[in-house]
Amino acid sequence: MPAKNDDLHGNVPDQCSVALILIDVINDMEFENGQALFENALPAARQLAALRKRAKDAGVPVIYVNDNFGKWRSDFRHQLGHVLEDGVRGEPIAKLLRPDKQDYFVLKAKHSAFYHTQLDLLIDYLRVRTVILAGFATDMCVLFTASDAYLRDLNIIVPPDCSASEKAEHHNSAIEHMARVLHVRTPPSTEIDLASLIREPHSEANPQSAV
Repeated sequence: MPAKNDDLHGNVPDQCSVALILIDVINDMEFENGQALFENALPAARQLAALRKRAKDAGVPVIYVNDNFGKWRSDFRHQLGHVLEDGVRGEPIAKLLRPDKQDYFVLKAKHSAFYHTQLDLLIDYLRVRTVILAGFATDMCVLFTASDAYLRDLNIIVPPDCSASEKAEHHNSAIEHMARVLHVRTPPSTEIDLASLIREPHSEANPQSAV
């Protein structure tokens, strides 16, 4: 809990024990094996769009954590414009998951959404205790982010229908690993009760600390 500036000087007005974190969903998919990832990611994006809407309706903050595409001068809005306007493969997913002005944005340079980013500070000020992780790819950036969330004693949920990998077997094995090793809960997105999660005591929601 921050000792001072509880709203980060007015820049983080929300407070909620749950946050939905969208990982690398604004992605042009213009890379080797990008077509394979896109084909699996598009149906997941449809499910994620529905979950995002429910989260917004429930007052759960939505945080976009996106790769900087290896360009240290990157700007999230510029990346969004590129994916929406330049005729790239990932355009249909960006249209489904287009952020609005109430959403939060964090740029990352490595696989984990936490590694050398401002995500720690943001979720601290939001007073988040449960993170719902979704995005692409399950066996890479979602997995690395879940691992870092586990080390931070956060309660973690990864709905399998809201993430994807280039190959289904890679996706499935990452979900199994997170459930077995990181004690991640993996219900379908339609079974996530956001109101109950918001009310859920952190001490009961976080069994991994006893491992």
